[in-house]
Parts: sequence; structure tokens; C-alpha cells
Amino acid sequence: MDHKTENTLGLSWHDTAWVPHINQGNILDYFSERSNPFYDRTCNNEAIKMQRLNLDQLLNMTGLEYSLLHAQEPILYVIRKQHRYSPTQVTPLADYYIIAGVVYQGPDLCSVVNSRLLNTLHNLQSAFDEAHGYGRFHPSKGYSWEFKEKEEKEPTAKDKKIKKKEEASSAFQRKRVDLLLGELAKKHPPLFMPPPHQPPVKAVITEDTKIDIKVEKLEEKPTTNGSMRPPPEKKQKLR
Repeated sequence: MDHKTENTLGLSWHDTAWVPHINQGNILDYFSERSNPFYDRTCNNEAIKMQRLNLDQLLNMTGLEYSLLHAQEPILYVIRKQHRYSPTQVTPLADYYIIAGVVYQGPDLCSVVNSRLLNTLHNLQSAFDEAHGYGRFHPSKGYSWEFKEKEEKEPTAKDKKIKKKEEASSAFQRKRVDLLLGELAKKHPPLFMPPPHQPPVKAVITEDTKIDIKVEKLEEKPTTNGSMRPPPEKKQKLR
């Protein structure tokens, strides 16, 4: 057996003929297809499949086997690869998750830690390289830092044309969203609160806020035959 096996963490596999018909009952049959690179044909599942036995017979066997660990129909399934020593003692070796018919291998703890450490070291190295580019040295001043702010250029007409337009939503997406919103509105109808009742406010008139109302009376002027009388002439007094 060659120990220098290929790293399968970056691989994926699917069979388009099976995808519409996958369910909890046939997911192990789908996983055991010959073109699946994650399936080991030396496992006990293959022996049971050839003998047409029930999967419950795996408990009475020892060796490599595959079992369905979790199912969330119709989109998510988790299959575990394990080594069985007895009906009650098994050792997990790997987990595979199937999303929408596509099989991926779940990363182990060592791979996750190595990936996080490599990302951290890469970011630190990039930060040191960028900081080194801002360092300056002058014979009279010594070492100093010089940070230049990058000027943001306004996008030109050519840049706007190059940018891809956002794709409009399809009719299926719009109908699906409207259906979900309608179901949410039925389950959680909006509550309309009536406005609070406010008692009428009575105006209080104080001495400082008294309103002076002036009433002007129109004086009636006597009229005769619709004409005005002239004022009487003043006679001069004789001394």
C-alpha cells in the first residue's frame, strides 16, 4: 500500500444522474459509485452489497465501513468512514458531507490548524513587508516613517462600462421570495396599535394673557332723501 496518497481535501465528486433521486434510503448506494474517489472498495459495505445482505450485518463484522451519520433531507447528508473492532467499538477515520449531490471531504483538526497557521503567517509577513516599505533614513534625522495616503481616483466612463451589471433576479427567485414573505406574514401578522387617547386641553386665561377686544361702533349718519345736508353757515356778529 502506497502511503503517499493524494490529498483529497480539495476534491469534489457528483453524479448528475443520481442527484434528483437522492434520499436517506439510497445515499450510501450513491456514495458507493465506482467513479467516487472517496469510496474504498475494500470496505465491508462492498462485501455486503455483493452478498445482498442487510446493512445491519455491519455490526457483526470488523474492518473498514461507511455509515450514515446525519441526514437533513433533501440537501445535506454526512457519511462517516470508520474502522470497527466490535459491535460497540469503532474509530472514526474521516467524514464526508454531501450538499445538493456534491461530495466533499470534511477537513480533520490537523488540516484546519495548519491552514489557520499558514494564513496567520502570510498576513504577518505581508504586514512586515508593507511596514518596511515606509521606513526612511536620513543622515541628519536618522530613521523615520513616511506614510503617503493613496489618492482615490474617480472612476472614468471606461471604468463604468467595464464593470459588470448586476444580474436581475429570475422569475423563480421572485416567486419564491414572495411566497416566503406571504407565509411569514400569515404566521406573524403585523399589530397596529391605536393612538393613545389624549384628554382635551382647556385654555387657562391668566391676567398676563388677557386678550383685549376692541369693538368699534359705527355711527349712523342721518340722511335726507338720499342726500347729505350741508353744514349751517356761520353768521358774523355785528358789534
